[in-house]
Amino acid sequence: MSSSCPAWTLDEMLTRAGEYGYAGVELRVGWGHKFNIDGNTSAQDRLAARQKAEASGIAICCISTGARTSDAATAKLAEEEVTTAIHIARDLGAPLVRVFGGMFPDTITRAQAMASVIDNLGRLAEVAGKQGVTLVLETHDAWCDPHHVAEILWRVSHPNLQCNWDYQHTTRVAKVSVDEAFGALKPFIKHVHFHDGTLDADKLVFLPIGQGAYDHKRTLQLLRGMNYDGFVSGEWIHTAWADPADIPPEVHLPRELAAIRAIEAAL
Repeated sequence: MSSSCPAWTLDEMLTRAGEYGYAGVELRVGWGHKFNIDGNTSAQDRLAARQKAEASGIAICCISTGARTSDAATAKLAEEEVTTAIHIARDLGAPLVRVFGGMFPDTITRAQAMASVIDNLGRLAEVAGKQGVTLVLETHDAWCDPHHVAEILWRVSHPNLQCNWDYQHTTRVAKVSVDEAFGALKPFIKHVHFHDGTLDADKLVFLPIGQGAYDHKRTLQLLRGMNYDGFVSGEWIHTAWADPADIPPEVHLPRELAAIRAIEAAL
């Protein structure tokens, strides 16, 4: 994800991805990253970006938003953000748009928040479907419990709303085993985020793959067993490393890919 290299242009991201052996890039919109594609980007510039990616052989696998849909008070803003991201994804040839349920205020219950997510994402899935794009709801924020996410997806029951399984959050925050999370989410998994880190639920801390608390081997076994053919996308926010020396993407991007591939090769 571009969160790990926010100072790189799209050209730099595509070049480095090819050099390191990545098959795709995930673009986090709304955070001012230097790849500089947003709702104000012209159709001509979006087409040029798509052509660059296609020429490089590196897929733009997902457009990631921070849109949070569980609070009716902010639903309009979330709808605008997701709709913009859907159009960006369509123009860039990206199949997926990542969305959040988000946190919700103490003034509403989880059932009310879930109803808001279901209503908002159900409508947005219709918009996405018309543009040939699929929304993927991440296990994140107040929706780290895979059973809650699965309930939303079952109740919406739309082919253009699926799941982005971040197995760090289901383990770290929801305290659910990899097997249990996979069992709940399996029918919906279309995108996966991987990273390593501590089990501290109150603070996101990244560690190099293999030095943290997460069971990458079992996760990859389960995905292979279901013939998963989507992306396993490395997500690192450049300010969240436990060791500041690990911040440069030139250091961690090739290292983390090599580490996860070594685990995969040993399955």
